[in-house]
Amino acid sequence: MSRGAMLDLVLTDKKRLVGNVKLKGSLGCSDHEMVEFKILRAARRVHSKLTTLDFRRADFGFFRDLLGRIPWDKVLEGRGAQDSWLISKGHLLQAQEQCIPTKRKSGKNTRRPAWMNKELLDKVKPKKEAYGGWKRGHVAWEEYRETVRAGRD
Repeated sequence: MSRGAMLDLVLTDKKRLVGNVKLKGSLGCSDHEMVEFKILRAARRVHSKLTTLDFRRADFGFFRDLLGRIPWDKVLEGRGAQDSWLISKGHLLQAQEQCIPTKRKSGKNTRRPAWMNKELLDKVKPKKEAYGGWKRGHVAWEEYRETVRAGRD
């Protein structure tokens, strides 16, 4: 194969997106060459659009009041199980929208369930540390189990 032919390409649909393209030698025993290039674009932070219910700021008294105002006997009278469920679910979701605000999760909190707050993490931390110590052989099994039992209380 002649050295003048360029078979490896960098494809883009944007002009001036790729720059500083260099051929860096063959890739192992292959006849392909490695291509090094720079993407000429400022890094943008990706913002999470994950929203979750914020139960800490919820108004459960108002929630209870809204659901208590519904004449359930009349609303569900003569309905089958499926219809009753759909009606109940609709009322619950309406009350939820009015009483439980939402919040956006971002950063490493998006990987964590909404209910896993700092207080719970602080309670789980000794167990995780004891487990790591047991795995490395620094802590006896009985000591690890005692830490687990203490964490359950």
